[in-house]
Amino acid sequence: MSDLSKYHGIIPAFYAAYDEKGEINPEGVRALTQYFIDKGVKGLYVNGSSGECIYQSVADRKLVLENVMAVAKGKLTIINHVACNSTKDSIELAKHSEELGVDAIAAIPPIYFRLPEHAIAAYWNAISDAAPNTDFIIYNIPQLAGVALTPTLYRTMLDNPRVIGVKNSSMPVQDIEIFNSLAPGKLVFNGPDEQFLGGRLMGAAGGIGGTYGAMPELFLKLDELIAQGDLETAKSLQYEINNIIGHLVVGRGSMYAVIKAVLKELEGLELGSVRSPLAPVVEEDKDLVHKAAELIRAAKAKFC
Repeated sequence: MSDLSKYHGIIPAFYAAYDEKGEINPEGVRALTQYFIDKGVKGLYVNGSSGECIYQSVADRKLVLENVMAVAKGKLTIINHVACNSTKDSIELAKHSEELGVDAIAAIPPIYFRLPEHAIAAYWNAISDAAPNTDFIIYNIPQLAGVALTPTLYRTMLDNPRVIGVKNSSMPVQDIEIFNSLAPGKLVFNGPDEQFLGGRLMGAAGGIGGTYGAMPELFLKLDELIAQGDLETAKSLQYEINNIIGHLVVGRGSMYAVIKAVLKELEGLELGSVRSPLAPVVEEDKDLVHKAAELIRAAKAKFC
């Protein structure tokens, strides 16, 4: 098992970057990667929910990772999410990830068919076996995957020495305590951005989040305040962040479409839209995008 300190801290979930035809835009991927390096985050979680992986091909996901690694290798901790519904495709992405030198791979359970726990464990272990020199992170997001990581399943997975912990996106912060108690010395990442403070206080070593990219300075500051023990200011900042998130999720366009529009306004990043069937930003979302950008600017001026 590798040095786990490289996973501590703020790890934004990487967004998909598309050209005007809706195809992967390598230049956009590289620009977004450099943006995160410049902001000073610890690492990136590539090809996850925020990367719209469920709507991308194996070739798309390889292209994204190749361009991330071309910029970030040696500069950021890189976790690549490799799960597909097909074990075969997941294995292909795991092998590719190891060839490129990522720090870890991650995977949700297969979705749609409700599989027994032994089948989920076999799926995860087959993926991990395909990248024998790479750390493995279980991604627990039961509200979307349709199946939760139970203590029994986690204990089974802990027999795999490459398993370093869990990206926990379930809503109860108690789950962080449970996973920590089952495997002292392993990692738990806080998933829900709205409860970063609560998750860290319950024992999360860091966070992986889908809204971090819109406001990395705020999450870096929140992490710093927690380390300093200034929990009153941390709580105030978490409330400000939650208000911003509240604006990001109420557009006609999906949250990721809104975030990309916010990043264009704040940072000049051209990431394109989102891939269908995700909903793009529409004309009536423009005021919402501007308001979210203004709230981020105000929060940075207040706290950073």
